[in-house]
Amino acid sequence: MRTLDRCAWAENDPLLQKYHDKEWGRSVHDDIKLFEFITLEGAQAGLNWLTILKKREGYRLAFDKFNPNKIAKYTNRDLKRLLRDPRIVRNRLKISATMTNARNCLQVQQEFGSFDKYLWQFVGGQPIKHHFRSMSSIPARSKESDLMSKDLQKRGFRFVGSTICYAFMQAVGMVNDHTMKCFRYSQV
Repeated sequence: MRTLDRCAWAENDPLLQKYHDKEWGRSVHDDIKLFEFITLEGAQAGLNWLTILKKREGYRLAFDKFNPNKIAKYTNRDLKRLLRDPRIVRNRLKISATMTNARNCLQVQQEFGSFDKYLWQFVGGQPIKHHFRSMSSIPARSKESDLMSKDLQKRGFRFVGSTICYAFMQAVGMVNDHTMKCFRYSQV
């Protein structure tokens, strides 16, 4: 049986393989899924993606399935509850940022009609298809992620530096950073 060629970061763990094969790089246009990804990418800061992926279901349960309408109403009591929740990364700044970002997400939806329309404007509404042969060629940021980060921060979002925004863009298919030898490269 022939094994699939995939991006090197996903080769050694079954959970990473599943995420890579089924989700990473697939275009996402659902506001709640986009909010989930931007939250999880921010939660990853200083950690590795596998840690966050293992806690993903816990995050969904702890944060009302990433519904920004619900999270925007969280109070200090919710913050305290989340700081005790072992299903997530219990970092006060990251939890607080999620609450703030939910409120800002609602403002963006009101202004642009959807979080999707706002975010995808940074790539002109279409995925950018790169042609990288190796993982070492893939940048940690881009001019588009720089612009996204700057605008999100201007709107009050937190944990949205350019590197986080670029990882987000990769995850939700705004950029195709599957290496050219990866079986998913031509699929997304």
